[in-house]
Formats: sequence, structure tokens, C-alpha cells
Amino acid sequence: MVNCAALCFVYDRAESFWREGAQVSTSSTIRAADALARRLYAEGCRYAFGMPGGEVLTLVDALEDAGIRFVLAKHENAAAFMAEGAYHRTGAPGILVATVGPGALNGVNAVANAHQDRVPMIVLAGAVDADEAQTYTHQVLDQQAVFRPITKATFSLVPGAAHVIADKAVAIATEGRPGPVHIDVPISVADASVPAVAPPTRPKASPTAPSGADLATARRWLSEAKRPIMVVGLDAMVEGAGAEITAFAEKYNVPVVTTYKAKGLLAEDHALSLGGAGLSPLADSHLLPLIEKADLVLCVGYDPIEMRVGWRDVWDPARQRVIDITAVPNHHYMHQSGLNFVAGCAASLAAIAEGVAPSDTWPEGEVAATKSSLAEAFPKQEAWGPAAIMDTCRQVLPRNALATVDSGAHRILLSQMWECYEPRGLTQSTALCTMGCAIPLAMGTKLADPGRTVIGFCGDAGFLMVAGELSTAAELAVTPIILVFVDASLSLIELKQRSRQMKNRGVDFARHDFAAMGAAFGGAGHTVTTRDELTDALNAAMSADTFTVIAAVIDRGAYDGRL
Repeated sequence: MVNCAALCFVYDRAESFWREGAQVSTSSTIRAADALARRLYAEGCRYAFGMPGGEVLTLVDALEDAGIRFVLAKHENAAAFMAEGAYHRTGAPGILVATVGPGALNGVNAVANAHQDRVPMIVLAGAVDADEAQTYTHQVLDQQAVFRPITKATFSLVPGAAHVIADKAVAIATEGRPGPVHIDVPISVADASVPAVAPPTRPKASPTAPSGADLATARRWLSEAKRPIMVVGLDAMVEGAGAEITAFAEKYNVPVVTTYKAKGLLAEDHALSLGGAGLSPLADSHLLPLIEKADLVLCVGYDPIEMRVGWRDVWDPARQRVIDITAVPNHHYMHQSGLNFVAGCAASLAAIAEGVAPSDTWPEGEVAATKSSLAEAFPKQEAWGPAAIMDTCRQVLPRNALATVDSGAHRILLSQMWECYEPRGLTQSTALCTMGCAIPLAMGTKLADPGRTVIGFCGDAGFLMVAGELSTAAELAVTPIILVFVDASLSLIELKQRSRQMKNRGVDFARHDFAAMGAAFGGAGHTVTTRDELTDALNAAMSADTFTVIAAVIDRGAYDGRL
């Protein structure tokens, strides 16, 4: 049984001895696991998530000694999503701790998601010692081979390079396009003695900006543009370029389309914001005609890994002027451009704007017309249904509420209807589109930012995938709101099945009492079928001292014609 008081004592003791890089011990040597933990603490990490086994006990001990709280989850996949949620609020890499074999493999889905969604994450996995693995096969497999395709780098910790590997892992995870880095930590290596004093860490790379003839061409294109548009994505969000994007858009009257991961880089109630794109064919039917009219397309940190196939080659570089600003060269070939800058988003916009005076753009009011037509395409006025639920939540919850959302039909609609006024106001699995992420993302978000209202939207199937993590929410005393769209069906798959005139097979399941499940795990539970009932439940949830599960019951086929 976990002694919570003892864990809190250890955490408080570590905090009292540590101050950014300070050391608990004055000994000339420390454990290799301590070298890892101290480097992560210095990077700003304050939480690690996972499930321990005997092979990672030293790692857990070192993390807690360093001042990094270890959070016991019920499954490693959910633990990695909690780590991502914490990253989005703190900016420090998420940490997943997994024991050897099945523990490490349980986290593969969420680690692959972090790789595709550009989430810096340090995956610390227990491993059997190399000499032991030659004659002992229980739970032994090549974990580095498993993680290599879904991480930016993978290491096996060795005592003589413990400090260097720790610094490399942080640098690789956080620079360029961020992503996960895996470190196998053999049992004996974790306890091996290494020098307490680490060598100097490598300075972070400075952002770059365009120069030369291509920059002059970009400035000329901007000065001549009458219908410019920006498509903004992951790189810009990671860089935190929202202020520069807003200033550029306002100065030159450039409408902004974001990917759904980058929602909020320009506040979505801004006249120039056209919201998040990439999921909804209905939304695309309004956005793509505007892009086709553009004479200059500025791709600012736009990574099309998020976009549906309908965004392949949606502009013509032979007819339209297109500028790509990315963290890495374009090897995806989903679109091409006339100018390619591998550079920082903010620095590039500043360089392109230098000396270029604003001019009248979009003189026929096409931007306002598109914004209006999008709003009409996703009406909020229904008495009850998915749109009514989303509209009620957006009206009742504070403007600065943070939302997470699972994969499914509800996510496509929510990504259009949930207005974001800041970056990371809505987090989700975008590139991989994996189910079961909303609840752990909401938990990690709330743990790292307890003063904000946090709501996680999920379908009933996604909820059932990770329901056990509600016990973790109770143990952590975090209070996210979990809203479940209840229709007893895999709605998006069922819709696709019907559209192909197939029989209903493998997409329906029984209705369950989700409110009762929330109460059984130590939270509050409400079942709602009207806007008024939902309003009352949301208000109660915002003042509750536990997490809350709100089961919003909707009809089968409620998403028809809305996506």
C-alpha cells in the first residue's frame, strides 16, 4: 500500500534541499540514475509518470530525491499522456517511467503519438544488464529496436557517459522539432557511481532567420500581395510564435488558418482567425476556396502531418506564390512551395516584414464572408445534441478554460466549435489520432496548472479504454471535468460504415452508467440530457473538490451532416 504521507514527506524534503541545480549531497560521487534525474530537474521537470517494477526502483528513488514527483498511473500509455499534459503547461519535457519488457511496451502508443505530435518526452525504461541478458531471457527484448522508429534517439545508459547521455537526451528532445527520446537504464548501471559534478551542458541553439536573394524575393512577394493568407502549424506553436503571428496578420491584414494542433496561436474570436483546419471536410469546403484565391500563401511552421488527405496539393506554386517556413526541410511532399526557409517562424516573419509597407488586401471582404459561412456551417442553436453540449460548455466555462479531446466524431466537431484564445487551449492526439488520450491529458494538465478549469471531452468508447485512471485522479486529488458523449457507438466509424452502405458490424456496444463509474472511483457523477442540466452539472463541477464525470446522452446519428 502506498504511504501518501511518506511520499509527500520525501517530495517536500527534496524541494527543501534543491534549488535549480543545487545538490542534496556533497559527496564526490552519485548514482548514474541521479545524474539523469538532476539534469531533468535542471531542465524544469517536476513530474514523472509511470508504473514501477523492480528494475526501475533506483530511477524512481533518484527522481524523487532530485525534486521530481513520481506519479503512479494505472497504465504506462495513460502515464505518457499525463506527461504530455504536464509538458503543455510547464514547457519542460514530459517524463515516462516504465519497467522492463511489458511496462516499456505498454507505453509505445503514446510515445509514437509524442513523436508525431512533436512532444518532448524522456522515456526512462528499465533494462536487464547486458551480461545478464546473454543467458537470461525472461522479459528480455531489444527495447532500443522497438523505440528507434518512434523516437528522435535511443540510448542505453553507461556509467562513464551518464551525464553526457542525460544532456544529449534533453537537447535532442527539445530542439528543432521536439520529440521523445528513449533511454534504457540497466539495473546495475542505475546504481553505478559517477562523478557528482556534471560537465557543462551544451548551450541551446539560437533561432535562425532567412537572408540573401530569397529573402529579397519574399519581401517583394509580400509587398505585391493583394490576397495573402497564412497557414500556421506545429512548429509555430512549439516556438511560441503566437504574438509575432498576430502582429504580422494585423499589420498586413492576412487571414490565418491554423492546424487543429495550433489552434489559438491567433485568438479565434479575432476577425482574421479562420480557426483550426485539417479534420472536417465540411470546414474545408469553406476554407479551400479562399486558399485557391490567395496570391501569396505563407506557411508558418506548417507541418501537414495533421491534415486530412484533402489538403494534399491545395495550392499551385506555378500559379500562386508560396513561402514555406519550417524547422526542417520539406520531405513530406504533401505540398510544395516557391521559397523554402528552414528557420525560426518569428525571426522569419520579422525579416520578411522589414521595410515592407502594408497595403490594402482582400478588398472584396472575402475573409469576413468565409468566417461568417464557417459559423453558419457549424450552427449552435440546436436544443440538444453534440453542438448544444459544446456550445453550453464554452458559454458556462471560463474564457481561459483548458480543454482536451479524444479521437472520434466529437473531436472533429469540437475542433471547429471550441474557440481557443491562447495556444494549447485545446490539446489532443493530432497526427496519430489515438483514442484514450483525453482523460490522462486532462489529468496531467490539471496537475501542472491547478488554478485553471480543465475539461476533457471523450466518447464513451474512449472513456472505457482508460476508466481506471479515474482512481489516479482521486489519489492525486486533481479536479478535471470529464464530459462523455454517450451514444453507445463508435460514431465516426459507424458513420463511415453507413456511408459505404455496409451493414452495422462491430461498432455498437452497451450503454453504461458513466456517472456511477465516476462516483465509484471517488469523484462526482452527473447524467444530463438538456442544456439546463448540463449547465447545473458544470457549475457544480467547477466548485467540486473531486473530479467530475458528466455523461451527456445523445441520439444515435447525432453527428450526421455535421462533419
